Amino acid sequence: MRRAGLGEGGPPGNYVASGYSVYEEENEHLQEGLKAKVNALKHLSIDIGNEVKYQNKILGDMDSDFDSTGGLLGSTMGRLKLLARGSQSKVFCYMLLFALFVFIVLYWVIKLR
Repeated sequence: MRRAGLGEGGPPGNYVASGYSVYEEENEHLQEGLKAKVNALKHLSIDIGNEVKYQNKILGDMDSDFDSTGGLLGSTMGRLKLLARGSQSKVFCYMLLFALFVFIVLYWVIKLR
């Protein structure tokens, strides 16, 4: 008669005398895989946190740039409103004189040909 050695034989489903069963080996293998996935998730979440901080910094810089541009645009619009409220008759007169000058020059150029 042969006796079953360590890890050999024995009825299926029984605990093997070697100290490790098939289920424990599988659990350890799955545990190592889970540790690797948790570690990868940890690094990924750290990278996402760093990216969020960087993007928030960029957004803050853009906000200050837009604020300064808004101030510049507001002052320009104020000047345009002031110009629009000013003497519009002078501007109209200058435009009329310019158009008359252009027509005279065009007439002269066409007449010389």
